[in-house]
Formats: sequence, structure tokens, C-alpha cells
Amino acid sequence: MYIEHVAVLTKDLEIMREFYETYFNGNSSPLYTNPKTQFQSYFIQFKTGSRLELTKKRFSSPHISDSRGLTHLAMAVGTKDDVNRFSEKLQKDGYPLLSGPRVTGDGYYEAVIQDPEGNLIEITTDSEE
Repeated sequence: MYIEHVAVLTKDLEIMREFYETYFNGNSSPLYTNPKTQFQSYFIQFKTGSRLELTKKRFSSPHISDSRGLTHLAMAVGTKDDVNRFSEKLQKDGYPLLSGPRVTGDGYYEAVIQDPEGNLIEITTDSEE
């Protein structure tokens, strides 16, 4: 069993697609649009096979709230040096560095940044590190 993909509801699909392609080497699917429901999405495929679905819908269900749901994405980028380089590059490009790079209490080496819409992203070492 495995997680096939995670979906994130976005305000600006194009900015979010560009962010995940640029910084995490994701490959985007073509834009999917359902004209009847006004739903749109991109699937971002990563080298390891995992996927992120970026979605947008004109009217969302009332149960979707900013106070629930996804708390963060963890993106493994390689070694500690890679984590340092990623966090420096993202911070230089204007994305807030919220913590780290550091070793966390549960043993991860990580830095935490925000994507263009404020979602938290942990930039971590590979699990083998």
C-alpha cells in the first residue's frame, strides 16, 4: 500500500505549478479542465514516482477550511548539503525560511519554507541519510 498522490487546493495554479517544477524538478501533466464544474488541475510527477495534484475550483465545498487538512509536504532533496543549498536558494528567491536547517527532535535534517500560497514544505534529506 502507498499514497498515490496528495491534492492541494490552490488559488493560482500556474504559480504553484511553476514553483514545484522549478524547485523540485517536477514534471507537470497538461492542464485538466472540467467546464461543467469549473474544476482544473495539474498532476506534478516527481522522479521517485510520487505525485502532487494541484487543484482549483471556482466554488469549493463548505467543508474545506483553512484550519484543517494538509499540514505540510516533506520533499527529500538528498544530503544535508543539498538541504542547505535548497533552503538558501529558496530564501534568496523570496520564499520565507521558517526554521532550520537543523536536526529535529525526531532525527530529520530539515528546513521549513513556504510555497507561494503559504503551504509549509519541509526540505529534508533522503530517508537513507
